[in-house]
Amino acid sequence: MPYQNVTMAVMESATFDRRALPENAEIDFWHAQDGWPLRRFRMGAGDRGAMLFLNGRADMIEKYLEPMAHWAARGWVVTSFDWRGQGGSGRFVPESDIGHCSDFRLWIDDLVAFFLEWRAANPGPHVAVAHSMGGHLLSWALAERRMALDAVALAAPMFGIKAGGLPGWAGAAISRFMCRTGDPARAAWPSDDEDAAHDRGRRERLTHCAERYADEQWWRRTCPAIALGPPSWGWIAEAYRSTRGFERSPVAEGVAAPMLILAAENDKLVDMAAIRRIARRLPDARLHVYGAEAAHEILREADGVRIDALSRIDAFLDERTPRPR
Repeated sequence: MPYQNVTMAVMESATFDRRALPENAEIDFWHAQDGWPLRRFRMGAGDRGAMLFLNGRADMIEKYLEPMAHWAARGWVVTSFDWRGQGGSGRFVPESDIGHCSDFRLWIDDLVAFFLEWRAANPGPHVAVAHSMGGHLLSWALAERRMALDAVALAAPMFGIKAGGLPGWAGAAISRFMCRTGDPARAAWPSDDEDAAHDRGRRERLTHCAERYADEQWWRRTCPAIALGPPSWGWIAEAYRSTRGFERSPVAEGVAAPMLILAAENDKLVDMAAIRRIARRLPDARLHVYGAEAAHEILREADGVRIDALSRIDAFLDERTPRPR
């Protein structure tokens, strides 16, 4: 579907420096209720409204500078943060690149507290865009009526996870067993990004765009303090518990915000069947599914998919949210 902003998105792709913080962006720290510092990003004037962007597991602010700059150029004041335990917000496992979390409720509590301050400080409309794990956590908060937004767009939401072709019950059982028989905070697999075959396999799971994948690796090498490696067995067990809990609970029907869901049929990390099942239950949800042209990181894909995704999100937000007077 053609949109007026496609030309602008193409121009951004050619001129935007994905390896530098934009001059008009700000990064500081916001402190959670227990004092934990979460690294925060802000960019844009806000004459269109306020957008909250939530990234996924092992992500950092820098990975999504390009789409956040796109939305800032459209008038949104875009705010984001690194989840507790990853990016520039410290680690649950000190002096380690292991991505651990034993209870996603801690993240949801952080999100709700952050949201309440953010909404009070920024004129609406108030919208959110979330990727992968961020989409899962946001959906819990919305379903439990702890947050209220005017519109939401989810990219590859983590409504279910894949584990090497294993059925969900088997992956959940294995992860629970591994937590019982050893330290749940230990890595589920080695941190071996320097291995060429592993790196190629990781890229193919994430994006078809070699240049954007290289940008992420550049940030990881240049700023190792914000890079995160493999998940812990505790994170995997909790991901199964939380995603299965969300699907089995009736709370999904309680999501009041209109929602656009973008997903990839061949996603190797999140479960497309679970996305379809939950999308059917959401009261006001629109689902678009990409084919073989898209992998997990839809907003960091090659330009054909990326531009289409941005255009769909922009059109959806324009359709479902009023412009400030």
